Amino acid sequence: MSLTDLLLGRPLATREERAERIGPAAGIPIFGLDALSSAAYGPEAALTLLIPLGLAGVGYIVPITASIIALLAIVYLSYCQTIDAYPGGGGAYTVAHQNLGSFAGLLAAAALMIDYILVVAVGISAGVGALVSALPRWQPHTLALCLVILVLVTLVNLRGVRDTGLIFLVPTYLFVGCLFVAIAAGFAKAATSAGHPVPVVAPPHAMAQATVAASAWLLLKVFSSGCTAMTGVEAVSNGAKAFREPTAKNARRTLTVIIALLMVLLAGVAWLVRAYGIVATDPGAPGYESVLSMLVAAVAGKGTFYYVTIASVLIVLALSANTAFADFPRLCRAIASDHYLPDSFATRGRRLIYSQGIYVVAVFSGALLTFFGGITDRLIPLFAIGAFLAFTLSQAGMVFHWRRVGGPGARRSILFNGLGATATAITVGVVLVAKFAEGAWITLLLIPSLVVLMTRVKRHYRRVGAEIASAEPLDPVEMRAPIVVVPVDGWSEVTRHGLRVALSVSSEVIGLHVGSGKQTDELQTKWRKLVQEPMLDLGLTGPRLAVVKSPYRFVIDPIVKYVLYLERTNPRRQIAVMIPEMVERHWFLQFLHNQRGSVLKALLYLKGNQRIIVINAPWYLKS
Repeated sequence: MSLTDLLLGRPLATREERAERIGPAAGIPIFGLDALSSAAYGPEAALTLLIPLGLAGVGYIVPITASIIALLAIVYLSYCQTIDAYPGGGGAYTVAHQNLGSFAGLLAAAALMIDYILVVAVGISAGVGALVSALPRWQPHTLALCLVILVLVTLVNLRGVRDTGLIFLVPTYLFVGCLFVAIAAGFAKAATSAGHPVPVVAPPHAMAQATVAASAWLLLKVFSSGCTAMTGVEAVSNGAKAFREPTAKNARRTLTVIIALLMVLLAGVAWLVRAYGIVATDPGAPGYESVLSMLVAAVAGKGTFYYVTIASVLIVLALSANTAFADFPRLCRAIASDHYLPDSFATRGRRLIYSQGIYVVAVFSGALLTFFGGITDRLIPLFAIGAFLAFTLSQAGMVFHWRRVGGPGARRSILFNGLGATATAITVGVVLVAKFAEGAWITLLLIPSLVVLMTRVKRHYRRVGAEIASAEPLDPVEMRAPIVVVPVDGWSEVTRHGLRVALSVSSEVIGLHVGSGKQTDELQTKWRKLVQEPMLDLGLTGPRLAVVKSPYRFVIDPIVKYVLYLERTNPRRQIAVMIPEMVERHWFLQFLHNQRGSVLKALLYLKGNQRIIVINAPWYLKS
């Protein structure tokens, strides 16, 4: 077994695709990790903004969470409608593109692409935040830990959908189980103490007095930060095609379980935070501890259960990136199928996944983590706009879908989707205004920039298609063999092989040597003896040797100029450049040789035209 097979699994045949499809049990960890894990950083993002209000700020977390849960319920109902209408994958791009037009589709695509990259960065950084809360001595290594986890998650996702679901199954259910136990224990203690439980490990004391007053503006900012708990809700709808038959039913069942679990987790965390008087600590500052860490310690102390829970939080937060790794490549495939992204994004790799999309999301999320130092709260302002813009466009597209399709239940579906579009559009406005100065303006610039880029890609493909389209038959009349130019550095088996290949293509061959002095004289002598004389003995005209002087020791540029000169002086002929190259048995030995052949090919491609042909003549070394 090769190292590649060991890390990524054996290649899968196309016929094995059906076996790679999943059911709800595996669908929850694959498509629900982002949503479920947001219970760990969504409430904390809201509580962080309430720090200036001191202990009084904790009282606002329950009504704010209730508002978020209500919005979540609306979005859930809307996406159930989307799954029914698009069981083959009803992502925001597909829905908006088919119902609202190409611009709306590209807007949704750009928003989702940014959102998925942020999902990876925020999830992993939040997971590492949970780790350094339990092990503060690791805090200086936050960024390094983030990047190591990113590499591991990337490798896992390159193994394919089914393997990923099996690997993530245990951590996901361990995370949910631990939090449910903590919430149940917290509620039980609160019930037996008149709503004022005594913490096993007391959380840090909040400021005695608020440093700012509670204002509508502050609460809107808190709400917009807390809405990050809703990201990932669209994942099941986007990836519905990954489920086994009946596709829509399995996808809808998976979404229902994910949303139900998320609602319970959000509500439980918010209520217990208020009951125990837990306030957030400043992320990135010495002594930082995550809200979940303080909550579990307050409920159960810092024993075995605490460390198991924090470990599960770390693992699930880090693995929540899987949602983006599952959906980002599928999104890119859909966009590439419409020629708004390079066609290679629509090509499946060895494990029946769209590998190029995985590489792209890994690289960009790694760059984000590096730029922000792996600190979650610095990424939060960039987070919610893309997700909620995609929500809005998807639901608005569904309204037009039901108006066009009609049928039984269409009015009810229009109501659900219309309500979802309105609610999420309002949330986009709130998030944009509240987070604009803190970095949301970056997302606002990136989205239209991506739209322009994808439009230009489409325009390029359209122009190329028009240029290469042909209905003309092959015309063999007046076809002539090309003039073949073989760059020659000295006489060797490689040169001899290149000339033999060149003579099999054309009788008009030119050996081109760049240089001066003794080496050139020696080559000319060998050329007469080893090339021209054997050809004359057979009554043939041998390849002539052309020597180009290069006083400044340039090699590539004189060859290119000579080829272009031949092309200009022979307007009715093709010029073929035969490039002899040595090929080593081991790739790492290739670096011991000069790379002039590769550079020459690149320049000929750059400066050439349809009448200049480049041909490789590899010589494989045996040793």
